[in-house]
This record gives sequence, C-alpha cells and structure tokens, in this order.
Amino acid sequence: MSKDFQDQIAIVTGAASGIGAAIAHRLAALGAKVVIADLDADGARAAAESIIAQGGTAMGVAVDVTEATEVEAMVEATRRRFGGLHLAVNNAGIGGASLPTGEYPLDSWRKVLATNLDSVFYGMRYQIPAIQASGGGAIVNMASILGSVAFANSPAYVAAKHGVVGLTKTAAIEYARHGIRINAIGPGFIDTPLLSKNLDAPALTAIAGMHPVGRLGTPAEVAALAVFLLSTEASFITGSYHLVDGGYTAQ
Repeated sequence: MSKDFQDQIAIVTGAASGIGAAIAHRLAALGAKVVIADLDADGARAAAESIIAQGGTAMGVAVDVTEATEVEAMVEATRRRFGGLHLAVNNAGIGGASLPTGEYPLDSWRKVLATNLDSVFYGMRYQIPAIQASGGGAIVNMASILGSVAFANSPAYVAAKHGVVGLTKTAAIEYARHGIRINAIGPGFIDTPLLSKNLDAPALTAIAGMHPVGRLGTPAEVAALAVFLLSTEASFITGSYHLVDGGYTAQ
C-alpha cells in the first residue's frame, strides 16, 4: 500500500482541531508516528490522546509557531522522542482583522504575517535539515485559495498566503535533488472552528454559496489531499500548489 506511513515520523502544526487534526488522525491511522503541535497545549494533548486511544502513536507539543526558537525546539523534541523526522505539515494559521488596506491595523498585520507566513519559514528552516538527516521525505504547507486570488478586507491574510505559495516553490526547487518534496495546498472555505467562531450563520451560508458546489469544504477533504501529497503516490509532485476549493477559483 503506497499510502502506508509505517515507521514514518510526522509533525503537524495547528493540529489540535480542524484541518490539522484531520491530517494528524489520517496519518496516524496509516501508521505514522505523529507530533500534534499547537499553541493550545491542552488541545494538543487531547488530540494526541485521541490518536493513542485509537491504537496510533502520537505526542502533543505546545508551540508558538511565531517564535523560531520554539519551532526549533519542536523539531528537536520530535527527534528525541521518535528518532527522526520524515513528514511535516505546516498548517497553523489565523484569520486576522477584516478591514480594507488603508485602514488595516498594524498589530493585526504583524500577527497574521507572523502566524501564517513566518511560521512556515521557521517550520521548513528546522524541518528540512531533520528530514535530510532521516533520508528524505515530504512537506505540505497550508496556503489557501487566497494564495492565488484576492479577498476584500483581508490584506494580511492574502499577502501571507501568497507568500506561502512562493516560499513553497522556492524551497521545493532547492531540495528536489535532496529527496525532499514540498507542496502547498489551497483550501477553499472549510467548516472548521476558525471559520465558525468568527462568522454568524447568515455569513456562513453566504460564504458557502460562493463555492460552485454550494457548500463549505470539510477538514477530511483537505486531509485526503495532504496525505496523498505526503505519500509515495505523489513521488513526482513537488513545487506545486493544489486547490481543494469546490470550484471557487474557477469562477
């Protein structure tokens, strides 16, 4: 089975809930040892315990992905516990303020860029050497449909996600001959706590209607793509940006 991750070691950031949790559970079900990394320490621990209860192998780690030293420590903790690193999903992210560019708060700009872009660089900065030392592997960076199109009143989020796509492509060509594949995913609007906590029911209905399929995506649908890209079935895919968006960007 080419999607068998037996003896593979993975880090998934922002994995206490939503898309990250779905990816972590799917990897663990296929045999990977998974590090659940999240700012929410209790959530990370609970997610790891859930995987263990289902017969998988996992460890919860509290990490602030906006701090390079904490990301480095996360990778080192993974290597100490499991002996290496083969796979990584840089998924942690936030939404930020909703205001036009000329009114956008500077503190929200900095926070969104730090969480959604700097963290991806920090992740790869420390994951890549560890993956090289383990003999190669794959990385998936979570971008967004807003890594290729605009969305009014979200200048920081759009800028960060465009940056993730460019950073992914750059790293991919640098490490293609080193046995490391690096790709990005562009989800549409997905039914996660990040969305539901910030929008009321009418707004969610309106956003769902923006997709030609007429609904929001699910974390499981994004996880299926992420796990494929991490697997050997995607062995000739690197430096790519893959949409899972219900037709949103085709309009």
